[in-house]
Order: sequence, then structure tokens, then C-alpha cells
Amino acid sequence: MALHFEVVTLFPELVRQALRFGVVGRAVERGLAVVGTVDPRDFTRDAHRTVDDRPYGGGPGMVMKPEPLWAAIAAARARAPAGTPVVYMSAQGRVFDQRAAQSLAASAGAVLLAGRYEGVDQRLVDAAVDEEWSIGDYVLSGGELPALVVIDAAVRLVPGALGDDASSVEESFGDGLLDWPHYTRPEAWEARRVPEVLAGGNHAAIARWRLKEALGRTWLRRPELIGRRGLTETERRLLDEYCAEAGIAPPGAG
Repeated sequence: MALHFEVVTLFPELVRQALRFGVVGRAVERGLAVVGTVDPRDFTRDAHRTVDDRPYGGGPGMVMKPEPLWAAIAAARARAPAGTPVVYMSAQGRVFDQRAAQSLAASAGAVLLAGRYEGVDQRLVDAAVDEEWSIGDYVLSGGELPALVVIDAAVRLVPGALGDDASSVEESFGDGLLDWPHYTRPEAWEARRVPEVLAGGNHAAIARWRLKEALGRTWLRRPELIGRRGLTETERRLLDEYCAEAGIAPPGAG
């Protein structure tokens, strides 16, 4: 069964255009994923197709009204597989990460609610939303870009979506680590050379080098991932070796 998303958005064309390209576009063409859009304006009852109003209690900005969103979500759920959760893309939500992407890719999909303005009437959230997700600690103009991020992260994990399914494993966060450095031809460029081990053809040595670089990069850039994941004895030795070569303190050093 295809991974199915429905995006409730005031800007359906923004979503549709973005999904024409790359891995997600090819997955949709091949029937591995389905992405639909529902516009809340289509469920308004006034001549101006009003979807927002001033906030109770005063303050700047506008708030999205519950009635058109309720009807739009119902329409989206009717097109999605039974039991598909409704996810509100919100700065207040839990942070969407690779583990969440993996779980989503193994599911039937989701209805993604893309808010705008100052947000969505809380009564609608309480009544219709199953989860709230964020893609980071910052504020965007709307939920369409976060919804697209979620779709891209999940669809690329669907078997067959990538040219080589191993690509989704051997990359950042695939094993809880950042990715190792990548190189291609030419072997020498601007007085910089590809590491000798990668050109030597020794696959065991290459695998060892890649793991060591991944461990080292993660320790330097995202050390909390090391603490969360833990290390095997072999990985700890490799990370100690990396740190010694780089002249930096390894984990546990006082």
C-alpha cells in the first residue's frame, strides 16, 4: 500500500509544485506515495471565503477559524486510509526526527494540518488533532514547509523510493550518527586529495574509516547523539583514535 498524505492547506499549489521534483516526485509517479491537498477555503460559507478572524483577548495577527478547518480535515480523512492520524505542524509540537520519519514511513500515512497567521483555534486542535509536530525551534510563516519536510523524510524511506535502498541506511541518523564525509572524482582538486584509504579498494579498511569519521563528526557536532545512542567497545576505540588524531578530548575525558 502506498504511503498516503493529505495536506490541509490554504496554499495547495505550493505543496503540489514542490512535490513535482526529486525523490518524492518519482515516488508519487511510481505509485509508492500519494499526496493530496485540501483547501479550507472550499468549506467556507461566505462570499469572501473567510478562514480567519481576530483573536479573542486582543493582540496582533489573525487566528484560523475552526469551522472550515473541521470540514477540511473531515474531507482529508475521508480520502486517507482508515485510522490515519491528524498531525498539526506547530512550533509547540514535539520535534520531528529520523525515528519519527521511520515510524511514519512504516505506517499508512498522515493528514498534515498546515496552519497560518497566528495559529489555529485551540478548540479545533483539541477536537481534531492527534499529534503536534515541529521541525525545529524557530517560527515559520506557515505549516506548508514543515509538512513538506515530513513528507520528504518519510517517503524517501519507503522501499523502492531511492535508487538504492541502502542509501537510506548509510546516511546521517540512519544509525543514530551523522554521516561520514563523501568524495568523488577527480582524485585531486585544488591541492586537496581524496583520502588514500577510499581509493585503495580495501573494503574492510573503508568501512572502518567511514565508521570512525561518522563517530568523530557526531562527537564534534552533535555530542548529545553519542550520549543518547551509546557506543560499542569497537566504536569507543575508534572514537578515541579519531580524537587522538584530531587532538581533541574523547568522551569521558576529564
